[in-house]
Amino acid sequence: MADTTLLSVCIITYNEEENLPRCLASVAFADEIVVVDSLSTDRTVDIARQAGCRVISQAFLGYVGQKNCAVRHAAYQWVLCLDADEWLRSGAAATIRAALATRTPDVAGYTLKRHTYYLGDWVNHGGWWPEHKLRLFDRQRGQWCGNSLHEGVRVAGRVVSLDAEIGHRSYRDMAHHLSKLNTYTTLMAGGLHERGMAQVGLGTLVLRPLARFCRMFVLRGGWKEGVRGMIIASIGAFYVFAKYAKLWELQHGGPQAPEEGPNGPAPTQSRQGPRARPTADPVAEE
Repeated sequence: MADTTLLSVCIITYNEEENLPRCLASVAFADEIVVVDSLSTDRTVDIARQAGCRVISQAFLGYVGQKNCAVRHAAYQWVLCLDADEWLRSGAAATIRAALATRTPDVAGYTLKRHTYYLGDWVNHGGWWPEHKLRLFDRQRGQWCGNSLHEGVRVAGRVVSLDAEIGHRSYRDMAHHLSKLNTYTTLMAGGLHERGMAQVGLGTLVLRPLARFCRMFVLRGGWKEGVRGMIIASIGAFYVFAKYAKLWELQHGGPQAPEEGPNGPAPTQSRQGPRARPTADPVAEE
């Protein structure tokens, strides 16, 4: 019978030479570390191999596909999945070992609390803490599911919360944060457009970002973070605005300017015509 206290750590990487050493050091207690690398061009693979990891090179399959690839390559039944910009904080390793040694058979997974470090300090308010993430699970009863931006683990069995923290440094600085925001909002807008979301109106562009700011800064205590909390809530609001503004762009025009004949612009259909009749604002989650 397999020893279910043995643990494989699964990490996916792409050009993570800055973050990977901290991540690997925090999971050195594991019985195996599997790194699935998306053809990095920096020292990521060398760092992983020097640390004794088993490295698999795999062209990127999407976040869900890549993470499931890592889980499939794990040698042991129980896996802990981390991103390269995450690490186990003090005491987490002992908590995980104790949980695996004392668990009951109906337990298929454990959540850990993710704590984000941003702009020089740990963020404790504004909806960023605690983030409960299911990352430790029985790979025979669970897998990664989701889409290109929102993925998570689903298991068939009971899930228990552990008093253990994952550190997270998702953004190097504000410029990196805004760069990721630009990428994510483009992907989100494209997904909404493909699903046929209703026409975006002024109400969406004004009220949804305002609601996001109020929720993060007021209701979830972002004001307690001071200037950092104001920045986080403001960028959160801009995320919502940019997503719906890009959706509006997809709904109302392409990248090319209209062609003009010798007598001026070609006639266009009235904006009041049946194709341009406004509909209700989107009701999807922000």
